[in-house]
Amino acid sequence: MAKAKVDRRRLATREDWIRIALGFAREGGVDAIKVVPMAKRLGLTSGSFYWHFKNIHELQAEVLDYWENELTNEILEAARNFEGRATDRILNLMMHVIRKDAATYDHAIAVWANNDPSVQEIYRRTVATRFQFAAWMFEEAGFPGDDARTRGRLMVASLMGEALINLRSASDWESVIRREHALLVSRPT
Repeated sequence: MAKAKVDRRRLATREDWIRIALGFAREGGVDAIKVVPMAKRLGLTSGSFYWHFKNIHELQAEVLDYWENELTNEILEAARNFEGRATDRILNLMMHVIRKDAATYDHAIAVWANNDPSVQEIYRRTVATRFQFAAWMFEEAGFPGDDARTRGRLMVASLMGEALINLRSASDWESVIRREHALLVSRPT
């Protein structure tokens, strides 16, 4: 019986390459995004990379697009469409960000942005979008403008920081997020 020939290019999708590139950026910065080491980690040849991308610059552009859209805009859109109390929307978004590891790569992108003006523009725009959306959520929860903006900034900064220390690996991460949420939505007495 003849062995079936496996097309290894199909074993790694375009998104797999983007996600592994994000991981390499997190581990060693943007300069760590190299075809051969990524291919080895995926158990593929470097030729399979070129099935999906013309070159490393195209992959880097896709990494930034994925970070901005998949790991920010799509999450914000899901939160916008959340049906329920405004304070529950905030908790749901916080849990989703940690559960999905959506902020895990933020530090790597920030470091990359410090050395590349075009990346800096994307980074600033994306973080500003997060701050604006967070402020809107707190306004929806009944907090006045300045208070909503401050609580929103604190929430975004907290989530980015929790990702940096890998909160999700802690067994009690959900209770940590619930306590942070309770503080953020508490009203002065």
